[in-house]
Amino acid sequence: MNTTKNTVSVSFMLMGILFCICLVTSNLLGTKIVQLGNFSMTAGFIVFPISYILNDCIVEVWGYRQARLVIWTGFLMDFFVVALGGIACMLPAAPFWEGGEAFEFVFGLAPRIVFASLMAFLTGSFINALVMSRMKIRDRGHRFAWRAIASTLLGEGADSLVFFPLAFGGLMPLGELLKLMVLQVTVKTLYEIIALPLTVRVVGYVKRLEGVDRYDENISYNPFKIGEL
Repeated sequence: MNTTKNTVSVSFMLMGILFCICLVTSNLLGTKIVQLGNFSMTAGFIVFPISYILNDCIVEVWGYRQARLVIWTGFLMDFFVVALGGIACMLPAAPFWEGGEAFEFVFGLAPRIVFASLMAFLTGSFINALVMSRMKIRDRGHRFAWRAIASTLLGEGADSLVFFPLAFGGLMPLGELLKLMVLQVTVKTLYEIIALPLTVRVVGYVKRLEGVDRYDENISYNPFKIGEL
């Protein structure tokens, strides 16, 4: 009988937990629209790009297969919280409680928005991880900063291409939809660039701490092979 078990390090576990927290938090913060100069965005931009930074770190240190596990875990946790929020909204409120409207505004997300958000997350996260992994092999481990920016740009671009048409297609003019998509990708990529000095230091520290620097050679990039670690 095979008694070998897959184990994970504390660093990997903490990054995975933080990744899931960022996804759930971005959905909740996304219910508030903020004004930045002449532009309007959801408050979720504060935390959502961090999930892409964590994705880059996980792929860079542990590889695509571990990132695949974290991405699917984040997807399930996001869905779980949204589902629980929906159930809570359906439960009858106490007669003396006056927070029902505000609660439902935050947790009662429209099914169309939820579906668009989850599909966009899966698409963008897997493209980000795939690009990061393949570029690392091509660059022989060099130019991490460039890989991080390029993978985020493509991942965030794919995220926006999926989310906005699914969530708002037919509800606003095509020109406005395109402007919103470009703005989201630009701001989130700039976020990654600003955070790069810290990201580089974190990746270097974790590599030294773990003694790991994985290259994804001869692996399957099939996003559904979750059990393959």
